[in-house]
Amino acid sequence: MVESGGSGRPRPDNEQSAEHPATPASPATDLAQTPAAPQPAATAKPSEPAADGEDTPQGPPTPDAESTTGGTGETAGTGDTAGTGDAGVASDTGGTGDTSGTGGSSGTGGDRTPAEGKADDAEAETGQPTPPALPKGPPPQRPPEQPRGGLLMGRPFGVPVYVAPSWFLVAALITWVFGGQLDRVLPDLGAARYLVALFFAVAFYASVLIHELAHTIAALRFKLPVRRIQLQFFGGVSEIEKEAETPGREFWLAFVGPLLSLALAGLFYLAMQPVEPGTVPGVLLAGLMISNLIVAIFNLLPGLPLDGGRMLRAVVWKITGKPMSGTIAAAWVGRALAVSVLIGLPLLTQSGALGSSAEDSVGMDTVTDALLAAILAAIIWTGAGNSLRMARLREHLPELRARTLTRRAVPVETNTPLSEALRRANDAGARALVVVDAHGEPLSLVREAAIVGVPEHRRPWVAVSGLAQDLTDGMRVSAELAGEDLLDVLRATPATEYLVVEETGEIFGVLSAADVERAFVKAMARPS
Repeated sequence: MVESGGSGRPRPDNEQSAEHPATPASPATDLAQTPAAPQPAATAKPSEPAADGEDTPQGPPTPDAESTTGGTGETAGTGDTAGTGDAGVASDTGGTGDTSGTGGSSGTGGDRTPAEGKADDAEAETGQPTPPALPKGPPPQRPPEQPRGGLLMGRPFGVPVYVAPSWFLVAALITWVFGGQLDRVLPDLGAARYLVALFFAVAFYASVLIHELAHTIAALRFKLPVRRIQLQFFGGVSEIEKEAETPGREFWLAFVGPLLSLALAGLFYLAMQPVEPGTVPGVLLAGLMISNLIVAIFNLLPGLPLDGGRMLRAVVWKITGKPMSGTIAAAWVGRALAVSVLIGLPLLTQSGALGSSAEDSVGMDTVTDALLAAILAAIIWTGAGNSLRMARLREHLPELRARTLTRRAVPVETNTPLSEALRRANDAGARALVVVDAHGEPLSLVREAAIVGVPEHRRPWVAVSGLAQDLTDGMRVSAELAGEDLLDVLRATPATEYLVVEETGEIFGVLSAADVERAFVKAMARPS
């Protein structure tokens, strides 16, 4: 089975960042004034305080589980600077509590450190504010992301292959069931039948892996990135990160898997011919032939998330010219298929149509068949729903454009006091600060959370360079990027702000990950 992934929902940044303007030239909230109560962003998670007033770099997430079966987790939300609640270029948060052990700002509660007590005493004696201590050292690094695909088995064609923990459960189940069948066919094996059954389970999943490799090779042939292959409870999944560009490619990408399973069934049938039927090799070859035939037929059923559903989607896409129409049709057929499996599989077993008499299909076998049908139906129904949600996401992705989401920025030199920089930004109607050198070349971006962390009465003493994050190549974003291409670039370098530049290299503004999050949530809330 092949599933296309894609760009998931952008991760929330700090919960209470200022609202982004509709266009880059929109007027800004007064950066130098104490704002009204900040508005929380939709679906954003509460920010966690970070050490030394630095923000943990944060960006759009990797694709969610709605598009793949194993999705990566999210990193923790970004933290705020000392003495702040939430980040926002346009606001202070006077009146909020401090983080543990940090100094208080004007109107804040919390304990003071000894050094801060001395600074405040000196300020009271001289009548002059004491310059605040700026955070030192590099910002904290985001911890490496832990793989969640299971046990890594190898990287054929550069694509990692994982075995999910659920595979060991189904391998044990196959060993037990097939071992019981071998006891009737080959009674002389004794306890060794379970070793033969275990070999069959491993060989069967090797066939499933070949099925998934067919999808992977086809995807790589069409220049579609494949995140991983995962063997799990009911077969396997090839997680392809992007959709095929044409319905023809979509059809062949889905069809090659069942086609290869049919070919494997034919090979096992040919291998059976010179082998005596009542032997261990004969039984194993017959079992592998039948199992691959079942895999091919099951995956050809015309409903998402099965390969046949993707083929149906491609056909409807070709006829209507609308991929969304194909997804809707194949998803609803998949849901109907799930109901049919839930009801029909136990009825077929009871009727004896699957090879056993109705008298034998009673008791524990009836419960097992019903449980198997319920699990299969749940997998198909959930996969169909996920396909619909993923299609809706892709439909709205083009609405995310770097040019329209960018905040207007003011360039300031490294030694500019924060108060002066904020005054210039407010006069220009800007909502971001870019630190530049004497030649106007951008060096770093002033962080939202860092601005909030500096009380208003100390801002004349603080240089903007002490509140900025150095620019890396990955933090420079083209103003022409949009949709999935934009999210791919932001995911490659997680950060809270990005410098947006024109094709000529000129500064266009600053893009906040929080603004991308809010725009995504707003787009997804609109009906398709």
